[in-house]
Amino acid sequence: MTRASLVLVALGLAGLTLAAGAQEAAAPRSGHVNVARISGSINPASSDYLQKAIAQSEEEGAAALLIELDTPGGLVASTKDIIQAMLNARVPIIVYVAPQGAWAGSAGTFITMAAHVAAMAPGSSIGAAHPVGIGGGAPPAGEEGEGSRDYAAEKAENLLSAYIESIAEERGRNVEWASKAVRESTAITADEAVELKVVDLVAVDRADLLRQVEGRTVELVGDPVTLAVAEARQETLEMPLLTRVLNVITDPNVAVLLLLAGLLGLYIEFNQPGILIPGILGAVCLVLALIAMQILPFSWVGLLLIVVGIGLLAAEVFVTSYGLLFAGGVICFLIGGSMLFDRPELSDLTVSFWSVLVPAVGALGLFAGLVVFAVARTLRRGQVAGVEELVGMEGVAQTALDPDGTVFIHGELWRARAEEAIEAQERVEAVAVRGLELTVRRAPPRG
Repeated sequence: MTRASLVLVALGLAGLTLAAGAQEAAAPRSGHVNVARISGSINPASSDYLQKAIAQSEEEGAAALLIELDTPGGLVASTKDIIQAMLNARVPIIVYVAPQGAWAGSAGTFITMAAHVAAMAPGSSIGAAHPVGIGGGAPPAGEEGEGSRDYAAEKAENLLSAYIESIAEERGRNVEWASKAVRESTAITADEAVELKVVDLVAVDRADLLRQVEGRTVELVGDPVTLAVAEARQETLEMPLLTRVLNVITDPNVAVLLLLAGLLGLYIEFNQPGILIPGILGAVCLVLALIAMQILPFSWVGLLLIVVGIGLLAAEVFVTSYGLLFAGGVICFLIGGSMLFDRPELSDLTVSFWSVLVPAVGALGLFAGLVVFAVARTLRRGQVAGVEELVGMEGVAQTALDPDGTVFIHGELWRARAEEAIEAQERVEAVAVRGLELTVRRAPPRG
């Protein structure tokens, strides 16, 4: 065999090897499908849950990881960790915005667009990824100026816009719409999302979704993989108990309610020592709130205003302000609560002002008002116990008072000093108590 023939044979074998390798890389990925479910905010707890779900699916050789998503948004850092894990995953990731009526808002938009396959249920929506602050976002048109610019929010907007554009480009999705979702808070329905190539398809349920993606080829860090999931066994990855607890308390609405409940419990205990139950429950709520605030980015100014509000409510008991201190305390609660998690550069989660904060502060103010009224009424009431209650009581002189002697009053014998000479057995009235001695006078005649 000539040298030229050997070269041709070698090239032919190399071609066959490459073709076989390509066929093997694109071979359908079979096995079971892991299912993870996120319903609520994106926070360190849900981020840890999804990252572990990705790692577990890779270790098990799952055919795919299906993430069913319904979220209003979340922390920027947690969202970044999830997306980084998704972009480097060696298991196909399918994000399904479900059930019907679900929302992939803000951080959810980033996660959905980072999936290998993105799907939505009918009636669901996606978008509105603009970083939100207490003012509700950017200033109205025509009101921008050097004095009104929020540089932190502007910086966050630019960073997030660039980030979502890079994700959309990596997954072959609509880059222009992705940018508008951040800069203009654009939101669209499921059908519009498919039309604009924001997501890949609309599926009525999980089974329909898996049927539609059957045979689809996706890229796993440069390697093509064909999905074989229509008949695959589905295994749900449950969130651990501790993670579920952290996932609940790191909702800003829950965190601020825990904080207010904790302060209220301690306020009641300090006003009425010895009840114990309000103090214990308040301490537990306060500890949970502090744990949440170790996870959520909060504002010290907002927290300080809430503490000042408690101080003003307490001061109303001792200072006659005709309700001004009480009103100031309620206002501090409202402003402080709305500012507590107002960090648009770190999170798009805020406290719902009208549906959560106003009712909570209203209930707190009503209860605190009743406590203030009850305590103030008690302070204004005359002495009803102890020796001071003897003042004004009538008794009988046991001995002549000239000016000293003994009187029988309130079932007891007392040393007494009279303002004038009083004969034994005359009726007397106590006018003062000095140590263990009464000052008395002749009782006025009975009508």
